[in-house]
Order: sequence, then structure tokens, then C-alpha cells
Amino acid sequence: MRLSESIEQHALKSWLDAAFNSQPVDLDWSMRSIGDALCYLSASEPNILVNRVLGLGSAGEPTLDQLIRVRELYQSAGVARFFLHLLPERLGPERSTLLQAAGYERYRGWMKFSRGPGDVRPVTTDLSIRRIGPENAAAFASIVADAFDFDAAFQPVIATLINAPNWQLYMSFDGDTPAGTGALYMRDGYGYLDFGATHPDFRRRGAQSGVLNTRIHDALEAGCTTIVTMTGEAAPGDEQHSYRNILKAGFEESYLRENWIPAGG
Repeated sequence: MRLSESIEQHALKSWLDAAFNSQPVDLDWSMRSIGDALCYLSASEPNILVNRVLGLGSAGEPTLDQLIRVRELYQSAGVARFFLHLLPERLGPERSTLLQAAGYERYRGWMKFSRGPGDVRPVTTDLSIRRIGPENAAAFASIVADAFDFDAAFQPVIATLINAPNWQLYMSFDGDTPAGTGALYMRDGYGYLDFGATHPDFRRRGAQSGVLNTRIHDALEAGCTTIVTMTGEAAPGDEQHSYRNILKAGFEESYLRENWIPAGG
């Protein structure tokens, strides 16, 4: 649990640093600390992938004051909705009461997965898959923005992932046409997978599975002993394509991380 949370924190900070190094100084995305809570916020980009809180509970039990200060930070910045990620080990059975008292409500959680070394199953696809460079960063950002509901104006920030330390970006192609995306972050022998997406025109052709397994293969070849990833928790009516692909790729369910949002958000 701690490993999965830690590498995700490092990965997000690496992306933020790359964005600041590549964009004007007034880039509207920042990180503020309130105790052990790392608060990422952007008033101009409402997406919860850049408006979220990591690390809460890593140094001790969250307090009512800390939780209220986090909510007020986003409120004062004009951010109406953000995700508060919680470490289940720290919160105890009264967590719902504490969070509700601080002005939060429960939202759909994210399942965290992990896998170690082992066979990477072959994937049948007619698409080519390769690690990309700066020449494909804009196409990568376009597919990711559409899949994860980012505003078009934020695409240049997504594209800065190509320059982020320890990140590697991948795409699948139909000839020269971009079809799907995926990213791999590696640090200290651990891998973290994110931004798996497929353009609607290329679904059901093995794009997601192919990019997923290519990243696993490269992480293991680089010496990673543990690889982690995540997707939304299973829910009635959700086809769960990503969930099933992750399990097929040799991952096991690690734990469910609760997501909380401001009440009424």
C-alpha cells in the first residue's frame, strides 16, 4: 500500500515539474502541502486527475482541522471539485464520520493493482506499438485528453510528460495513425502505469492490451521488481474493460483506495 501510494506521488510530482520547466511561469497548476496532504490544484482545468490530494495519512491520523483546511484551500482557489485520496490503513472505522464532519462525501473508489516478475502474455493485435519521442507528444496528449475528459487547452501540459524525469510514453499505431496511449514511470526498481487510452476509432483491436503489456515487458527488462497501476472500482453497469485487461496482464487486486469529494460536488 505504501509503495503504491509513494510511487504515484513521485510520478505526479515529476509531471508537474516537467510542466513548469516547459511552460510559462504562470502555469495554472501547483502543489501545496497541508501537513502530509499533497494538494494538487488547477482552477482553469477542472479534471480530478490534476485536482487531487495524495499522501493523506502517510505521517499520522488525519485530523478534522487538516481536512477542513484542505477543503478550504481548494474553495479559495475556485476549485469546486477535487479528489481526496485516503490511505485505508490510517483512517479506522470512524473515517466516514470524520470526513462527513469536515464536509466531504464518498465517491467511487479506485482499485489499486500490483504484479511482480513473471511471464507477460502475448497479445494479438494488428497495430504496431512503440515508445515515442517528442514528435508524437501532441498526438499522445490529444488521445489522453479525449479519453480522460481534459479541456483542449490543457493538452500542451499533458504533452510535457514526454520531458518528465523517469517517464516513458508509448503509443499504438495503425500505419502512421495514432491509435492508443500508455505511460510508464520507473523509480528505484518499481514501475507505475498510467494514461492507458484508445482512440474510439481503434477500439477492440488490442490497442490497450498491447500497450499495457509492452510497458510491463519494458519495466521488467529495466529491472523493476514490482509494477502498480489502478482503475475505477467495479460497479454495476460498467463494462470494466480496463479492469479485465489489467487482471489478464498478471496483476492482482491490491486494495481499494477510497475517493472523497466536497459534499454536494
